[in-house]
Amino acid sequence: MKFARFVIGGNVCTGVVTDDIIREISGDLFTDWEYTGKVFPKQDVTFLAPLVPNEIIGIGANYVAKKEDLPEVLPEIPVFFFKPSSSVIGPDEEIVIPNGIEQVKFESELAVIIGKEAKHVSEEEVLDYVFGYTIANDVTAPQFFHQDGHWTIGKAFDTFTPLGPVIETELDPFAVRVTAKLNGVEKQNSPTELMIISIRKMISYLTNVMTLKPGDVILTGSPVGAELVGPGDVIECEIKEIGTLRNTFVLAKERAKVL
Repeated sequence: MKFARFVIGGNVCTGVVTDDIIREISGDLFTDWEYTGKVFPKQDVTFLAPLVPNEIIGIGANYVAKKEDLPEVLPEIPVFFFKPSSSVIGPDEEIVIPNGIEQVKFESELAVIIGKEAKHVSEEEVLDYVFGYTIANDVTAPQFFHQDGHWTIGKAFDTFTPLGPVIETELDPFAVRVTAKLNGVEKQNSPTELMIISIRKMISYLTNVMTLKPGDVILTGSPVGAELVGPGDVIECEIKEIGTLRNTFVLAKERAKVL
C-alpha cells in the first residue's frame, strides 16, 4: 500500500495511491485510519513529503562498491547523525544551496519509517516495528563539516532532506536497488545488499541506545557514486518499487557563514 501527503484546494490531505487516483483517508496513519470517500486524480494534486518526521537519524558511509569489499569485522560503533525535521521537503521542491558555497552533495537513500515504539529490539524482530519505506536524498554541504568530524551543520540546512513521493508498506527492503540520475545521467545504482551495516543491525542498535517512536525516519546510507552538484542541476533519486524523488538545486538568497 502506498501512502502520500498532498495538497489540493489549499488543503493538506493524506491518502492511499492506487494507479492514477488517490483515495483520501483520515485518522492516525500508524494506528487507526479510514477512507473519507473522497477520490482525487493524481494529476490534480501537489505531492508533499509523505510524512512530517518525528526524528530523522542517518547512518554515514554505509555502502561498498561490490560484495568483495564488505568488511569481515563491522564497526563497533556505527557513525550515526541527526537531521532536523525543518530540513524536510517533498517531491519537485527546490533544494537550496547555502550562499557562500557553490555546490552541495546529493545522496540517494532508502528511508525506513518506524511504525510503533521500539526499545531493545532484536535484529530478528526489527521489521515488526517498521511501518514502511520511502526515498530520501540526504543532501550534504561538506564545507560545513567540523574539522573534528562533526557533521550536524553540513546536514542540517533547510531543504536538505527531500522525502517521497510515497511511503510503501509492502516492500522487501533487501531486494531493491537505490539509484540516482543527475541531469538524466545515472550516478548511483546499488542493491541494498551492499550496505555495510544492514537495516536489521542498524535499527536494532539504535533501539538499544534510544527509544524509536512512530514517525521516526532512518536514513540507511547512500550508495557509491554521490557527487557535488550546483545550481540548476536536477537530481532524480529512485527506488523502482516506491517511485522517483525529483528535485532541482538553486542558490540561496541570503548568505550563510562558514566558520
